[in-house]
Amino acid sequence: MSIHYHNYSSSDFKALLAMAQKLWKDIAKGPLMDLLRQTADNRLYRILLAKSENGGSVGFAIFSIRTDYVEGAAQSPTGYLEGIYVEPEFRKHGVAKTLIKMGEHWLRENKCTQIGSDTWLSDTNSRNFHKKLGFWEEEELVHFLKNLD
Repeated sequence: MSIHYHNYSSSDFKALLAMAQKLWKDIAKGPLMDLLRQTADNRLYRILLAKSENGGSVGFAIFSIRTDYVEGAAQSPTGYLEGIYVEPEFRKHGVAKTLIKMGEHWLRENKCTQIGSDTWLSDTNSRNFHKKLGFWEEEELVHFLKNLD
């Protein structure tokens, strides 16, 4: 299986959106399109794509450079894995690992010494995925909300 990796270009938008909709199912298409466009235009973000030998997109990863607080980070700026997705039939073939390594390279070039990420507490698959790639769990967090009368 031959996979090719490259930085995002505007011609990748349709494929990126299709995969992003599979990852972020709770975001409506319009707002997700806006978010992806803003991300693609921001120099503090890097979108990487993986394509199969026939040219079909099989995965993506979005990295950012954050200057705000990242839980447990030793310094700022800190790299961040904003999202990663690989089509099911291409999983367990090193696609995600390669995307992560490419993102880490970009982050190092931009003076980041750590990379953070997050997932839902209940998403054990994602938690295990992160651990396999060398991430450790920094803290567990539960968010609360209260309406003000």
